[in-house]
Amino acid sequence: MSGTSLDGVDAILLKLAGDGKQIIKTAYRPYPDSLRQAILDLHHPEINELVHSQIIACQLAHLYALTVADLLSELDPKTLQQVAAIGCHGQTIRHRPELGFTVQLNNPSLLAELTNITVVADFRSRDIAAGGQGAPLVPAFHQAVFAHSTIHRTILNIGGICNLTDLPPDGKVTGFDSGPGNLLMDAWCQRHTDKTYDFDGQWAQTGQCIASLLDRMLAEPFFAIPPPKSTGRDTFNMRWLEQRLAPDYASHDVQATLLELSCRSIADAVMRFCCGTREIYLCGGGAKNRALVDRLKTLLPGVSLAMTDDLGISVDWVEAAAFAWLAKQALEGKAGSLPAVTGASGPRILGAIYPA
Repeated sequence: MSGTSLDGVDAILLKLAGDGKQIIKTAYRPYPDSLRQAILDLHHPEINELVHSQIIACQLAHLYALTVADLLSELDPKTLQQVAAIGCHGQTIRHRPELGFTVQLNNPSLLAELTNITVVADFRSRDIAAGGQGAPLVPAFHQAVFAHSTIHRTILNIGGICNLTDLPPDGKVTGFDSGPGNLLMDAWCQRHTDKTYDFDGQWAQTGQCIASLLDRMLAEPFFAIPPPKSTGRDTFNMRWLEQRLAPDYASHDVQATLLELSCRSIADAVMRFCCGTREIYLCGGGAKNRALVDRLKTLLPGVSLAMTDDLGISVDWVEAAAFAWLAKQALEGKAGSLPAVTGASGPRILGAIYPA
């Protein structure tokens, strides 16, 4: 998995048998600065961007292959022989379900060639073809591994974009993107501090939330739309932020306001669309932002907040594990989508298979 935050590649070797799961090993490789910048540049259309995107897709395939090699190194031959497939999400650079398409950079044929392992990729397109949002895709996995028979849980993934999975014990599972998570905070932090992210929200805590700016940001129409819905850098980006800024805003106050935006949009979404939630389990990079988590606890009194580590999968590896599970579903010819989440006309088998 390589997500909206553009920090690097997460890989997990996950043994799936029946309803059981066993994490055998994990690996991570950061994006080189040059590759990260090249991906960011693709979000601003220019001449010859098609060629640039395909070059980057090949570079990503090589990086994915190196991460797989890291993951499988030092494993015994019997375990290596049991590897069924690589589920590879690719790097999203466009997500426009309202126009009928989504684009994840990847070269799964090259990845299969480099690793000699079957690859399952392009998980979103089939759901969009069936009239869905193509995202979020993790709720079916969350239901399979995190649902409780009597306790109403919600799974909150705080990546570049936040998504929620509502898991009522006796109702319909739903899920949706709630808005920006780390995306805007990371970009603003890098611009003003030259750091890739605000560790523990420490910089944000030196500032004060700008109420008028927060109101302008929360007026974004996306927040008022009921699920199913999904979003990404196509909506929430630095240009979106700059259009709402005033020249006299202090940079640390803007950072404090961006943290409040993430927290308020999450809390509002939980209260509006996940009514009755008793437990929230966090995953993704934002789960490690202490200031963000503390603010969510204040905004959601009476709801228990914990990490998915308590449910058996570390916050760092939930999304990668989800795409291993989705790959297994595809190989077995089973649906990996939930129409109630994406709005598609029915459940679909997700992913294209590239044999070794």
